[in-house]
Amino acid sequence: MSMERLNLLEGWVKTLFPEKAFTLAPASADASFRRYFRLTTDEKTLIVMDAPPQQEDCTSFLQVADILLKAGVHAPGILAKDLEQGFLLLSDLGDTTYLQALNAQPDSANSLYHDATDALIRMQLTQQVENLPPYDETLLLNELNLFPDWYIAKHLNIDLSADQRQVISLTFKQILQNNLAQPKVFVHRDYHSRNLMVTSPNPGIIDFQDAVYGPITYDLVSLFKDAYIRWDEEYILDWSIRYWEKALKAGLPVGDDFSAFYRDFEWMGVQRHLKVLGIFARLYHRDGKDSYLNEMPLVMQYLRKTCERYHELHLLHNLLDELDNIDPEQKIGYTF
Repeated sequence: MSMERLNLLEGWVKTLFPEKAFTLAPASADASFRRYFRLTTDEKTLIVMDAPPQQEDCTSFLQVADILLKAGVHAPGILAKDLEQGFLLLSDLGDTTYLQALNAQPDSANSLYHDATDALIRMQLTQQVENLPPYDETLLLNELNLFPDWYIAKHLNIDLSADQRQVISLTFKQILQNNLAQPKVFVHRDYHSRNLMVTSPNPGIIDFQDAVYGPITYDLVSLFKDAYIRWDEEYILDWSIRYWEKALKAGLPVGDDFSAFYRDFEWMGVQRHLKVLGIFARLYHRDGKDSYLNEMPLVMQYLRKTCERYHELHLLHNLLDELDNIDPEQKIGYTF
């Protein structure tokens, strides 16, 4: 953050608390241009969000925060705003993320995920979706294309052959066919352990400004096949069943066949994990953020395991082997 930007931020805070002494300390930074600061006075702590207007738009944050609060989940309250400068003053949801809590105390997972799925269901039940962008074919495909554009071309520095490009094209069509056929609800879009805070009521939900109206399994995949923490598949399956039972009881359109629902969950995961690999590669090669490279192996593990399970995804699995130069002499030729 530039000194000029910091001075603007401090000046704005002074207009809000003209008679109070305060301190500002970095609270967190995410993969975008947004930055967060913890504002401390002698009475309380609050969060100041810095979203430079040239790169970020606070209006979506405000819109989605209103949806979440009306849905009855714990999102930060909006206490003050200056959209022209790109500053928001928010209530403080604390500094303990789900990721920190789960790493420190893994046996808290059942309780924390119980709360997270309850909150997810409340979000998905909201009818305030008319102003949300649709998670449509264009957006889903643009995300998928991050994989060949950034992970394969930039990160692996590989030029795909014509046959390999055809595998990508055919597989993407199959993935999109599944994703677009799923029932649609409110989608947070990054509902995972770094964006859930341990609070009362639990969880506190942050980083929701990119919410869309789209496939019902998307946020569940983000939560249980999390890029930042690994769980054995037996836990993922158990938690997914528990969510499905609650969602069915709440009247969400999850269908009465869990195996069909879980297939949709896994295919949605393929879309997300291809996208995430592309995003992590872009964060490194374009933005110089190398910490995301550490998360790539887990995301690739999720992707490979799902591709192994479904015949329609075997060609993609073969392509992943080729990209990693695994057993090249035993590769089976492509047939279309």
